[in-house]
Amino acid sequence: MGAALCLLSAACFGAMAVFGKLAYDAGVSPTALLLVRFGLAAVLLGLVLLIRPGLRRAAPGDAGGGRPATRRGRVVAVALGLGAIGYATQASLYFSALELMDASLLALILYTYPVLVTVAAVLLGRDRLSPRRGAALVAASGGTLLVLLGAGGAGFHPLGALLAFAAAVTYTVYILVSDTVVHRLAPVALSALVMTGAAGTLGARALVTGGVDLSFGWRGWFWLAAIAVISTVVAMLAFFAGLKRTGPSAAAILSTFEPVVTAALATLTLGEALTPAQLAGGALVLASVAVLQLRGGRALPGEEAPGRPAAARDTEPAPAAR
Repeated sequence: MGAALCLLSAACFGAMAVFGKLAYDAGVSPTALLLVRFGLAAVLLGLVLLIRPGLRRAAPGDAGGGRPATRRGRVVAVALGLGAIGYATQASLYFSALELMDASLLALILYTYPVLVTVAAVLLGRDRLSPRRGAALVAASGGTLLVLLGAGGAGFHPLGALLAFAAAVTYTVYILVSDTVVHRLAPVALSALVMTGAAGTLGARALVTGGVDLSFGWRGWFWLAAIAVISTVVAMLAFFAGLKRTGPSAAAILSTFEPVVTAALATLTLGEALTPAQLAGGALVLASVAVLQLRGGRALPGEEAPGRPAAARDTEPAPAAR
């Protein structure tokens, strides 16, 4: 059951890029997509916390237990800032890239983020570079090159690829910063704060730039609801439930199913196709992520960050909320 829940979470997250493409086809702008997605997700997560008050409390032994009100207020402020700055920026880059390139290729480029987190953690002295980890990084780098150099179809766009990689880099920074607060709040509460912060930034930007066009039809609203409900809230809660039953390493490896789902759905619904070289490169990237998760000792900083299920610590649940 735990593995099935983790795979369900990965499938829900993997469908987001396809839902985004379909929303664009229905006349939804990236600005409207982001604002509605984060606003609706924040409301739904708030309702979950109202219905299940126990989800507001951090697990026993977390660093947040019994902290003074001033420190807890600081943690809440950091969580809101993670959404307002980090997550809003990452999502804006991601959906801007989605306007320009195929969903399947975008998913493969974005999924270099676990490798980037590993490199950053080693450079910052938060982790060690073992021979196995070094080999995984080399394989991932080669796979990324194959993904980019193997692009022979119309779905590849240089600016789109640059935006996708910038989204991966931004998400890496977001994960490393999240590592400083992730133990101090309950996972669902932290994710709700991140969603609220992102919605606040995007709402303020909409006010400054003259508002957001929400005049698209019911099809646009349908795909926006799918992104917020299926690819955000359901994906997160399914991952939490699966992680509790399988443990973090298994859950992290099962989450590599996400870009596979994106590529499959994009092929079936959007007519996209990856070249053989890109498929080989994607396989190398995903295999390297699995190898990076199969290790002993302390997990990577930020592997509990409220943004993705593919990263989880060896000891506690990860608030996934990409």
